[in-house]
This record gives sequence, structure tokens and C-alpha cells, in this order.
Amino acid sequence: MKTLVLSFVTCLLSQLLSCSSNQPKTAPPRPSELKEPLMDANKAIAQKESDQIDAYIRQQKLDSMKASGTGLRYMIYKKGTGAKATNGMLANVSYKISLLDGRQCYSSEKDGNKEFLIGQDIVESGLHEGITYMKAGDKAMFIIPSHLAFGLSGDGNKIPPRSSVVYDIELLSLRMPQ
Repeated sequence: MKTLVLSFVTCLLSQLLSCSSNQPKTAPPRPSELKEPLMDANKAIAQKESDQIDAYIRQQKLDSMKASGTGLRYMIYKKGTGAKATNGMLANVSYKISLLDGRQCYSSEKDGNKEFLIGQDIVESGLHEGITYMKAGDKAMFIIPSHLAFGLSGDGNKIPPRSSVVYDIELLSLRMPQ
């Protein structure tokens, strides 16, 4: 009797397994089929972020804020008298970095001034761009969208993924590197 039951179970299992392997398999989507939907989704996310930045500008009454072609918003609110910042110069800045909800993330008061080579060092690309609109002594505000700031992953510390950041910045000095 045991042999008969065991044979029956074995036969039943083989039938079930053979049925499942005969199912038609769907091929994974080709990259060309994914490209357009992914581009549309990315455009929608970027538009939503741009709308959030515009709402922040209205809420804060930052009427003289300008927009660059990349999405950076900037406003120089105190004019300096120094040299104009250009790629290859070493910039020394004091700053406060916050999120659109007002939470302050970093500041030169706590973390020290930032010094970087314009156009070359590893800082946010929006910071590189914004600095080139300034002269030494200028004070400015930058609103940097996530794709020009810390991107999809944030900074792994205080800035969450896909976050726009607000820089209140002063360009203290410029010099050519040694």
C-alpha cells in the first residue's frame, strides 16, 4: 500500500511540475520599450520639484529670484566689489544650507567655511554654477534642485533623497590656485 501511495504522489508531482514548465514565458521588456515611459516619469518628477521650488519662492516673497536654464534659482541680494568668479578660481564661501521646509542642514558657523575650485572640485554642480554669477563680496541665495544638488540618494546624512536645497551664501574671496 505504501508503494502505491508513494507512486501516486510521485506521478502527481511530476504532472504538476511538467504543467508549470509548459506555461508560456513572457520576455522581459526591451530597453527601447522602457526609455519613453522612464523619460516621462522623470519629467513629471522634475516638474513637481520645480513647482515646489516656485511655491517656496512665492511663499518667501523672493520676487527677484532668477532662473537659469538648468533649473537653478538665484538671487544676489548684496553686491560686492571684488573680482567676478570664473572656473578655475579658488572660492572661499560662508554658507547656510537648508531644505525647502526650513530645516537647516549645514552652516559655516558649525562646519567652517567651504573652499573649492570652481568648476572642478566635488561639490554640488548647482553650487559651481551659482558661484559663477557672483563677485567677491556678494551675498546670494541659491535654490538648487535635487539633480544639481545631492540627487536621488541625498547626502547620506542630513539631506534626504531627491531634495532641493537652499543656500544662503557669501563669496568671501577668490584667488588663483598655487
